[in-house]
Amino acid sequence: MIRMDCDLLVIGGGINGVGIARDAVGRGLSVVLLEQDDLAAHTSSASSKLIHGGLRYLETYQFGLVRKALLEREVLLRIAPHIVTPLAFVMPHEPSLRPAWMLRLGLFLYDHLATRQLLPGSSTLDLTQHPAGLALHSRYRKGFKYFDARVDDARLVVLNAIDAKERGAQIFTRSRCVSLTPEQGQWRAQIDSNLALASDAPAAVWTVDAKCVVNAAGAWVDQLHSQTSAQPTQPPQSHLRLIKGSHIIVKRLFEHDHAYIFQHHDGRIVFAIPYENEFSLIGTTDVEFHGELQDMHISEAEVDYLCALSNHFFQRSISPADVLFSYAGVRALYDDGRQDAKSIARDYHLSLETHIAPIVHVYGGKITTYRKLALDVMDLLKGIFPQLGPAWTAALCLPGGDLARIGDAQADLGRLQFLSSCREKYHFVPDHVLQRWLAHYGTRIQHLLRDCHQLADLGKEIGANLFECELHYLCEVEFAVTAEDVLWRRSKLGLRMGQQEVLAVEKWLVQYRSSRKNKTA
Repeated sequence: MIRMDCDLLVIGGGINGVGIARDAVGRGLSVVLLEQDDLAAHTSSASSKLIHGGLRYLETYQFGLVRKALLEREVLLRIAPHIVTPLAFVMPHEPSLRPAWMLRLGLFLYDHLATRQLLPGSSTLDLTQHPAGLALHSRYRKGFKYFDARVDDARLVVLNAIDAKERGAQIFTRSRCVSLTPEQGQWRAQIDSNLALASDAPAAVWTVDAKCVVNAAGAWVDQLHSQTSAQPTQPPQSHLRLIKGSHIIVKRLFEHDHAYIFQHHDGRIVFAIPYENEFSLIGTTDVEFHGELQDMHISEAEVDYLCALSNHFFQRSISPADVLFSYAGVRALYDDGRQDAKSIARDYHLSLETHIAPIVHVYGGKITTYRKLALDVMDLLKGIFPQLGPAWTAALCLPGGDLARIGDAQADLGRLQFLSSCREKYHFVPDHVLQRWLAHYGTRIQHLLRDCHQLADLGKEIGANLFECELHYLCEVEFAVTAEDVLWRRSKLGLRMGQQEVLAVEKWLVQYRSSRKNKTA
């Protein structure tokens, strides 16, 4: 049986797992990361696509979490300006819920809880005069405007994984840890890899010997925690609360580039966000989840709820028949004892156990604070790895993010200048394709197009401006294997493709995998 050795084994290829792997390998540890499916296949690709402080958490006095998230918002805007971009939010005032002075005070606090250099402060809006008011029912005459940021959540995961790999980490997708046992103060993990898809795995069944493990398995964190219990017959008490959040996508409901944040009478906060130029993304819900994790989908009740809420605010009415696509994900939150799902703290909880062998269990967290979570994990591991290097992830861009100097707020200028140079250098690429690539790959466009000097070099167009050169890049660099990986996580081109085009992508990928196997046979 093939065996690997490493300092740190990270189990889980969501945002927390890849963030920890990237930080650890950059500090000098040898790292192996395992993901049982695709990177970001679950919770980390099912978010509201926002990097934000969490305005609504102020109501439950989670000031520390909001401040931490606001600080991280600034960092991510600097290190990933191609996929993390500023977004203005409009909050219509609903007089029956909260007085205007209370909202203004909350936004003032939101503006000043943490240092803010890259985004403007909040302001009051006259919705009868502002373009954002045109889409709303006429009863909304006053509102507020503030700024957060949007993110391509799945791409944020992939970019962290790319950087970790390029720094020396070994990343294995479609590879599941089936057992984890202590061996003389370390861990031995047995791995099951589906070789039909996990072509990078060293064998169908193999092992990893690790000095330390990080359990970042998200919704599966308790299952893995139980495997590592010192008393298997008495598994550790569960600290996990699974909260399902669902979203719907419809044709765009408004023509401007602002997002909306709506306060509902049931206490929930729901966003309506401009999405992929042609669509509006509406969500999220907060529902306690007790089903099978592999059977995750939005319910009819959730669709009805989001449509009704949208209709309460927007003039353009929608029904379930207007929903083009929907998705649902489960947030693996740390159980803080609160009964109401929407009130459970979104902060993370880390548990280090060393009695049989060192392992860190990761509970909860937000996509916005993943980098800080990784820093805190590294602080826990300093006693195990005294050679650990200094913190570094706030100072270096994620792959493709070097559009502007770190610490320089001119990311927009850098983006425009880089786009201009690409238009000149790659004049044969359709401009809308080039702009999409810039938003997805940043300066890594140069890697994607390194062998392309004319339109024919892009290869065949499979559909929706997806060319073979991009498919090669996604498979060779970004760990993509299936059409779902490509069309819904690495890109959102699935929104624009028909069934025949999707089948053509899958056929291309099958042929690619087959040719790759033949080369390595």
